[in-house]
Amino acid sequence: MRVGVVGCGYWGSKHLRVLTQIPGVSDVVGVDPRPDQRAKLATTANGVAMYPTLSSALPHVDAVIIATPPYEHAPLALQALRAMKHVLVEKPMTTATSSGRQLVEEAAARQLTLMVGHTFEYHAVVWKLRELIESGALGEIYYIDTARLNLGAYQSDVNVVWDLAPHDISVINYLLRSRPDFVDAWGSAYVHPHQEDVATLRLGYIDRGVRAQVQVSWLDPCKVRRVTVVGSRGMAVYDDLALEQPLRIYDKSVVYEPHEHSEPGLSYRHGGITAPHITLPEPLRVQDEHFVECARSGRRPQSDAESGLAVVQVLEAVSEAMRRRTRVMVPRGVTQGAAPTNGASVREMLAQGV
Repeated sequence: MRVGVVGCGYWGSKHLRVLTQIPGVSDVVGVDPRPDQRAKLATTANGVAMYPTLSSALPHVDAVIIATPPYEHAPLALQALRAMKHVLVEKPMTTATSSGRQLVEEAAARQLTLMVGHTFEYHAVVWKLRELIESGALGEIYYIDTARLNLGAYQSDVNVVWDLAPHDISVINYLLRSRPDFVDAWGSAYVHPHQEDVATLRLGYIDRGVRAQVQVSWLDPCKVRRVTVVGSRGMAVYDDLALEQPLRIYDKSVVYEPHEHSEPGLSYRHGGITAPHITLPEPLRVQDEHFVECARSGRRPQSDAESGLAVVQVLEAVSEAMRRRTRVMVPRGVTQGAAPTNGASVREMLAQGV
């Protein structure tokens, strides 16, 4: 399969690197309008042909990965789908539900693979977290808290919610096999007058009885990439910056104990902390291998277009909640897919060395 990468900046260049390592990819093509970037990659990216536009590259590819600024995602993906090319589009899939739905319908009508780059759904620690939740090891899940903070980098076309929160929304949806029914959100624009650079989101998953909180910031002195899952029997913390022990499981809990003839009390259980060994293949490579395999076989991707559209719906609801300063319901029943599929097919593929 011949695969092109549209947008060869920081993230697109990573796609170029991993694609050259995938056995099922025969040719890798880069697309970037900047002459200096094309010249640089032509010398540093071994065996990668460079083109200035998607139109000029389309005859030379079977599939494309779109890693441009978000406002370009919808038109470029639509152009590729209409040219009968399989598409992986980076997060967020689009900047509006209407354009996202158009991509879903276009891909379905042409029987093409349309996948979204929710890279953390291909992270082995996130797989382990879902196993802990579904096995009952953490008990009843009370809440999930995520933090994605850093100093920069400001984006010109989207605010911090659309830039960073898609990661956490997709991870929480994946962990719970569900999608939020409502959102509360607060945001502030401190540096840029029209773009929120700090925001807090609260997501309500009614079917699971779970609330999730997402904190995102471009204006924080410390880089943080953390997911905390709190249950009735235990707690788990995934710290993406902790290279040695990215997952720590806490055998700790608090139990409410009613008493018939006295005041109810709380009992605290303080157990140990474990850090299981987890083999950590590069999530981006796992994701791109999965995309190539799905495009070749017709298998439905783990992070399919419907799950990408579901995240866009949440982002739109968050924008409305920040604007109106009130709770907003997330539309339900407007996408074709159910909750995100499990990661078994990806793990099987990884185990087989595909």
